[in-house]
Amino acid sequence: MSEPNVTQPVPPLSPGGAAAAPAPPRAGPPAFFAASIRWMVEQRGSDLLLKVGRPPTVRVAGELQPMPNAVPLTPQDLKGLAEHLMQPRQLKDFMETKEADFAIGVPGVGRFRVNIYWQRGTLAFAFRVIPYEVKTIEELHLPKILEELALRPRGLILVTGVTGSGKSTALAAMVNHINLNRRLNIITIEDPIEFLHRDVNSIINQREIGADTLSFHNALRHVLRQNPDVILVGEIRDMETLDTAIKAADTGHLVFSTLHTTDATQTITRVISFFPPHQHEEVRHLLSTALQAVVSLRLVPAKDGVSRVPACEILINTAAVRDNIRDVKSQLNIPDLIKEGTVQYGMQSFDQSLMQWYTQGAISLESALFYCSNPTEFRLQIQGIAGTSDRTFEGFEGKPAAGPAGGGARGRPPAGGAGGANRAGGGPDIPGLSRNPLER
Repeated sequence: MSEPNVTQPVPPLSPGGAAAAPAPPRAGPPAFFAASIRWMVEQRGSDLLLKVGRPPTVRVAGELQPMPNAVPLTPQDLKGLAEHLMQPRQLKDFMETKEADFAIGVPGVGRFRVNIYWQRGTLAFAFRVIPYEVKTIEELHLPKILEELALRPRGLILVTGVTGSGKSTALAAMVNHINLNRRLNIITIEDPIEFLHRDVNSIINQREIGADTLSFHNALRHVLRQNPDVILVGEIRDMETLDTAIKAADTGHLVFSTLHTTDATQTITRVISFFPPHQHEEVRHLLSTALQAVVSLRLVPAKDGVSRVPACEILINTAAVRDNIRDVKSQLNIPDLIKEGTVQYGMQSFDQSLMQWYTQGAISLESALFYCSNPTEFRLQIQGIAGTSDRTFEGFEGKPAAGPAGGGARGRPPAGGAGGANRAGGGPDIPGLSRNPLER
């Protein structure tokens, strides 16, 4: 699929809501956009936000920074930018739906995911960097158990977290791990396509909503006839998509997807809540057999002030976890099963992950307490005040601990600081595009 190039002329937006006649060829995008997009790359930012009345603003290491010496943007600035970025079909759809998601390439700079929307009657933009290289699970400092999960033959693996927590980057690393180690047919369904994977050992077909298929649900209805071994669904947005994904996993396929939930327990609750109450018991039993793992992510500012490290909670669907998923009253026991399943199964809680980063000196105590799930218990553990039978933090306090079969559960410390989360695609390499190990 050809990717939009910002130097291509497109019809201007018409006040009536439709694309007008083709405009004369233009030399390139507006000057303010070229300057701000390059400044974002130079600052190793992850996002660029454009809004009327404010100068271009970049998110660097999680913090918003306005572009120095930039003037506030006008409605005409953003209208002209929209006319340069969108293809005729995208313009038509945007004027009808008031929303647009797509990816663009800026020659000599990089690739970006774009969201355009209306606010108070004016246009607004959000650009997300799509770096060129897909990094490995190890390079992203994610737990090694993810490599073993990626090679499982079947089941549902959910990667969760808030926006910008690293879900897409982690999924791309897991797909890349399969591509490097197995000969499988992988089909991805995304909106839009972000990482561009090249076939190594596996065959990877990437389908984009709007360009290659009508919707997630429509693509999933037909995907089983495309002979897949692995299916990646960019995001679960409705009951029909979730139902099809669970059933595909239950019938022998490995299915990856994402949800906007904060931890493993909330993820299970959210999955069940997609369905009407009379189906909850049936869904619990189906999920208990289809689920392989839940990987939840939080990006935590590092001590260096310019990078972030991934705190990661991992739930593996063991026999005890399956019993707890089926029983609504026992579901509250899942956090305890996570903390106690570290050595045997490779599970870990957010607090255990944060404890490891803290004892390695990668993050401050303030950051650890802010991002942990139980600040009081975490602080007591730091102070050495814990019950004699509490061994859930063993191996996360700078002491070696035996890992599960197939690798340890914990993330690797950064080599010389947190590395950049990169994406793949055609075009020139951009060294050091981001210092964040995960930025999606």
